[in-house]
Amino acid sequence: MLPQSLQKDLPLTALAPMQDVTNLWFMKVIAHYGSPDYFFTEYFRVNDTSRLNRSILAAITENDTGRPVFAQMIGESIPHLVRTAQELCNYNIAGVDLNMGCPAPRIYRKNVGGGLLLSPEKVNRILGELRQAVNDRPLTVKMRVGFENTDNFYEILDIINRHSIDLLSLHGRTVKDMYHGAVKYDLIAEAVQRVHCPVLANGNIHSAKNALEVLAQTGAAGVMVGRWAIGNPWLFNQIRQALRCEPITPVPLVEVRDYIERLWQTPTAPSMSERSRIGYLKRFLNYIALSVDAEGDFLRLMRQTQTEVELFNLCDRFLVADMTKTLALAPYSGI
Repeated sequence: MLPQSLQKDLPLTALAPMQDVTNLWFMKVIAHYGSPDYFFTEYFRVNDTSRLNRSILAAITENDTGRPVFAQMIGESIPHLVRTAQELCNYNIAGVDLNMGCPAPRIYRKNVGGGLLLSPEKVNRILGELRQAVNDRPLTVKMRVGFENTDNFYEILDIINRHSIDLLSLHGRTVKDMYHGAVKYDLIAEAVQRVHCPVLANGNIHSAKNALEVLAQTGAAGVMVGRWAIGNPWLFNQIRQALRCEPITPVPLVEVRDYIERLWQTPTAPSMSERSRIGYLKRFLNYIALSVDAEGDFLRLMRQTQTEVELFNLCDRFLVADMTKTLALAPYSGI
């Protein structure tokens, strides 16, 4: 049985698992600005020598956000997936999630992540064994609509039904699409009609207005947001406000400056060089910048900074100088 949502009368929201992003600290930061209903960990790599990654495990064992956390695995070796799933069930997880959508070539070339979509027969065996192993917790799947095309899409949806998967998070692009091109929300709508479990619509959900449009178009049980929650951690609260037909509370840019400071204070900071720490922060700022400045000057100048002083002086110039400015409700197009 899936964990209860924050507001049971509203569609679900989830923060998508993103490698090197959705660690314990980022979950805590997101929760400060408005938690989603569900968190998902970075993936635990599973192979013949794998052990549970301690830093990823901390997102479960040290998580004080009050929200359920699903543990995601990536791999293709059935005995070791079963072993890892059973180990994870010893912890306070909301469920076990299988990654069948990662589009990174270094991943899918190993026939894991999105690479599994090329072999429905293998998916059938994996999910069959995992369903037996994970019998007292939800078993969930995150996938895309196909690898290079959608030839296997309906067969895999039927396999998901066959093994009583509890939740499907579906990104409406193929693996080869990566993060480019139109999201096929029509296929998500077809999945909603075909599978017996709730479906989370995933892919380019960048604003509360957009989330409502996707929910209306797909009939999904909820939305899963990835990159755009990096740029706007208030997005889950904004989606709930929109669902309740309430006006969306503007976010002053000075609060964005506070968010950046929280990201900067990551607990791994003492072991990072200044250069590494700036590089780490810029990964987040690449998304934040898209809703800060319509001309793209903040994004361009941010990428040129090389020291902490330069970076935060720039943040102060754009985010604190004018206290009336607010974060855009959707990323500016054309930047």
